[in-house]
Amino acid sequence: MPRRPYEPDALPDPRNAGILVHVDGALVPREQAGVSVFDSVVQGGDAVWEGLRVYGGRVFALDRHLDRLFSSAHALRFEGVPSRDEVRQAVIETLVANDMYDEVHVRLTLTRGPKVTSGMSPAFNRAGCCLIVLAEWKSRVYDSAGIRLITASVRRNSPAHLDSKIHHNNLLNNILAKIEADVAGADDALMLDAHGFVAETNATNVFLVRAGMLVTPSADACLPGITRGIVLELAAGDGLDAVERNVSLSELYTADEAFTAGTMGELTPVLEVDGRTIGEEAPGPVTRRLQELFRDRTRSEGEALPR
Repeated sequence: MPRRPYEPDALPDPRNAGILVHVDGALVPREQAGVSVFDSVVQGGDAVWEGLRVYGGRVFALDRHLDRLFSSAHALRFEGVPSRDEVRQAVIETLVANDMYDEVHVRLTLTRGPKVTSGMSPAFNRAGCCLIVLAEWKSRVYDSAGIRLITASVRRNSPAHLDSKIHHNNLLNNILAKIEADVAGADDALMLDAHGFVAETNATNVFLVRAGMLVTPSADACLPGITRGIVLELAAGDGLDAVERNVSLSELYTADEAFTAGTMGELTPVLEVDGRTIGEEAPGPVTRRLQELFRDRTRSEGEALPR
């Protein structure tokens, strides 16, 4: 039985009921957007992706995201990859076709493409990659007042298992961690690495402030996120000392401030971890300052969209 389309009032933003999605070179209505059952993303989560955000008619940090997309595809030995200009144009065309110029999130996915028969081997992929540009009206996903975290039992992958520097679609460990957070009534889950150090949350990078020093976990088991990198740049430009190193749970519990960083949620204060209040259980001065700098950066930089 074919699925019925979602009613607009069932969506977080009703405007997304009528969006056009770019799939494999064509813009199609939401209800018709799909990939082959033989596609590698269906067969094994074999794809790479990026999350982009649009501010005031500009796609923020587009080149950085495209750099990572193509690096991830190269690491996974994708063949038949579209050109950088083709991907860029697909993003722009999708946003313009949907009249999307602000408060927009784009899920950019590149799959290995369809197989000639089901199976694990990339030798079955002979048609080239499939590009998907899914743009939605979507504001930041977290409460601006702050979030509460629990530590998940699921550990973040190490480079010995699946390198987090490949921004891949195989996200089951993150999803399992998110399930634990949902069951516990928390906003998200904190994930540790194989040695018990803080890695990241199921969806974002983590920062803490101790004695005026900005600290973030080393990018061993965590993704070296685009927003993470920008935060470190902003800190350096503002004269704030910052360090990347191993971070223990107890250090996070006793931090003066903590926040998460990511495209979907921007910079979000962490109020509590595992029932331990962080700082004053409110956004701290360093967090607020970096939020301000980040806000200014997003409104002054990016790929301008034609109107």
